[in-house]
Amino acid sequence: MLVAGLLFPAAGWAQPQSADVKSISGIYPHLAMYNDEGECGTGALVPWAGKLWAITYGPHLPFGSSDKLYEITSDLKRVVRKESIGGTAANRMIHPESKQLFIGPYVIDADGNVRVISYRDMPGRHTGNARHLTDPANRIYYGTMEEGFYEVDVHTLMPAWLMADENLQDADTRGVPRADLIGAHGKGMYSGQGVVVYSNNGERGKQAQEEFDAPSGGLSEWDGKSWKLIRRMQFTEVTGPGGIQGNPNPQSDPIWAIGWDHRSLVLGVRDHGSWHFYRLPKASHSYDGAHGWNTEWPRIRNVGTDASPDYLMTMHGMFWKFPGSFTSISSGGIRPRSAYLKVIGDFTRWGGGLVFGCDDSAQREFLNKRKAKGDIEGPGQSNSNLWFTSYSMPDELWPATAEGAIWMEEEVTPNTPSEPFLFAGWHKRMAWIKNGSDHHVRVTFEVDSTGTDQWTVFSTVTVPAKSGIPHFFTGHDRGEWIRARVNKPARLSLQFSYTDAEDRDNNPDGIFTGLRPISQSTYKGGLLYGLGNDRRALGLAATTVTHGTSRAGGYYELDEHLKLVKKTDDATESFIRERFAIPQQVVTIDEASALIVDDKGRRWRLPFGATQYTAATQASELRICREVATERDLFSCHGTFYELPAENADGFAKIRPIASHPYGIQDYASYRGMLVMTGIDPEQLKKGSGEHLVVADDGNAAVWIGGIDDLWKLGKPVGQGGPWNRTQVNAGVPSDAYLMAFYDKRSLRLLHDSEKDVTFTLQADLTGQGMWVDYKRWKVSAGENVDYVFPEAFQARWIRLVSDADCRATARLTYE
Repeated sequence: MLVAGLLFPAAGWAQPQSADVKSISGIYPHLAMYNDEGECGTGALVPWAGKLWAITYGPHLPFGSSDKLYEITSDLKRVVRKESIGGTAANRMIHPESKQLFIGPYVIDADGNVRVISYRDMPGRHTGNARHLTDPANRIYYGTMEEGFYEVDVHTLMPAWLMADENLQDADTRGVPRADLIGAHGKGMYSGQGVVVYSNNGERGKQAQEEFDAPSGGLSEWDGKSWKLIRRMQFTEVTGPGGIQGNPNPQSDPIWAIGWDHRSLVLGVRDHGSWHFYRLPKASHSYDGAHGWNTEWPRIRNVGTDASPDYLMTMHGMFWKFPGSFTSISSGGIRPRSAYLKVIGDFTRWGGGLVFGCDDSAQREFLNKRKAKGDIEGPGQSNSNLWFTSYSMPDELWPATAEGAIWMEEEVTPNTPSEPFLFAGWHKRMAWIKNGSDHHVRVTFEVDSTGTDQWTVFSTVTVPAKSGIPHFFTGHDRGEWIRARVNKPARLSLQFSYTDAEDRDNNPDGIFTGLRPISQSTYKGGLLYGLGNDRRALGLAATTVTHGTSRAGGYYELDEHLKLVKKTDDATESFIRERFAIPQQVVTIDEASALIVDDKGRRWRLPFGATQYTAATQASELRICREVATERDLFSCHGTFYELPAENADGFAKIRPIASHPYGIQDYASYRGMLVMTGIDPEQLKKGSGEHLVVADDGNAAVWIGGIDDLWKLGKPVGQGGPWNRTQVNAGVPSDAYLMAFYDKRSLRLLHDSEKDVTFTLQADLTGQGMWVDYKRWKVSAGENVDYVFPEAFQARWIRLVSDADCRATARLTYE
């Protein structure tokens, strides 16, 4: 089925030689793609006819937009095709028989000639293509996000309407019926085994916009006559071994679908005429949200060659190794690779490396507003870029620590096995079992050792009534998949937490040279804003701080050639200083730790870094929170960067530490796919610009530039603090929640001032959703303290302490 030489060209991109064309962390600023819409994501990215083709999309534009079709040459020259009509499109398919690439509403032949299917003839937000069930040589299917379905003649490009798009009024549907499928926000589409499979990952309405775990989405299939709901759940990618060319053996090749719910990721495979489902853990929760907007387009795609396939899967912030032979009776080989922060719409192999199309800066920010950001504006104009990496990069980012559940406070039927949960691929593994029933229950674990659907009993655990216990797996425990069953009806939660080896130390990579240490009170700073009105530059309202005293340092603009030039533009400078001022009192710093009260009134505590961050935070000197990847925030608190999901994805409850550092970073923003930061050591200005440090033409201002995934190189997350520090506590009243997840070497010290013994109970929240269980108790004598080192495999999202007596207590945790 593969068309030799078309999917994987012999020659890929080459480093441009022009001094004006620069790259930073694999990002070429001159390739940034802009539009006039509320979002500018990369919808599809395909090598074809010796070029790399890309399309962008706006948020809800079923009849066209300012988005473009881009043609990128091997020397990275970019051509904006005059045929561009925009829209919200993420479909792509190579049709081997006609030797054409279908990408968005565009059809490109083997010589690079472009034809266009108008939105008048085929309205909708094009989300997927599939090979035709009965005439694959001459027709293909198109699907839209609002369940419009068409078959298109590959020669004439005339569409025949099968089901009408829901954006159309009844008078405009040409008498064509609607599909009326469950769910909303269509995503994937693929055909084989006599059916067309279609997925959607969202739901309409206020509940879906506010409750991340509301019922949402659906996976459906169509046999050419009628639709059938396969599973009520959020699904995204649907594909198979043939990828964007379609399965070479459509009657027998499997079809894969990936999705998720509030418990975990879900992988479906259709083979031998039926569906089978598996569960995998999540690295990130910033993709959650019942509305479905936060996921973009996860993919399973062959990034190898025709002769040596190598499938890469992206889902919930993780790169996964995916076996091209995956079926229900050959399910072994899925492995986590590493976690990432970019929002990726599509990716491909091109030449000797990989290229990722991203969704970097959305002007609208959608539902992602919160107190922690203040009244800050979004970027002035939506833009995104491509990310060029080595072939091995998916193995080289952050450790693939992840967690997920198969049951979450639900009634479980006895002697019925759960769905399989991925077991292989991590160094340290544990499970939390919470029994909400009035009786004890026996949980039996079974493993499929080879991925051949052959199960053996692994271990048995008895969980007392109304309690929760941790169960640690040893390094000798083997199996591709694990599942569980119970001996009697019970209300149970079963959460798996897997910890990857943390090989980072506490020393920042050399690429961060130039950022000022937080201990240094003299620096060059400023506030950042991606300009609007098609100016396509980054504005810097510069600040010079000398021994803690701040004064305005003028206005500068960073252009696509990474030149920082002083400008005279009082209006823009004033706008930035007013609308991007760092908000005050976002975080409370007390003697114990950093306290955040979120928009729902929930209280969360985070660790301290160096002591100098306290004064800088209290003085509102440092930016705390900003969106730098579409629909999720970068949170900076007391020397640690965190990934912070939107509130509609459960927000602070699912915060994830990225890296800790010693720097006083004043502001940060996304620009042309890069991460830009201020807070520069003035001594570095005397040394001039470097690869990541851009110094202004007059030498009086500077910024650091890189990629958001460079932040992993700052160093592993560390810190100290706790819920109490000489705090007056009342018996039976739990402390605030204190972050525990994703840290490495962790220890606890407990002490109090009572003249009597005091018993402290440490409780763990398994998920961030208030699923508290008792973990351990200590009786602490007067005048003594207890020191405890947590097991390496121990994971919980949050912890808290409860005392059995009134006292003044300290619970101090150290993360090394």
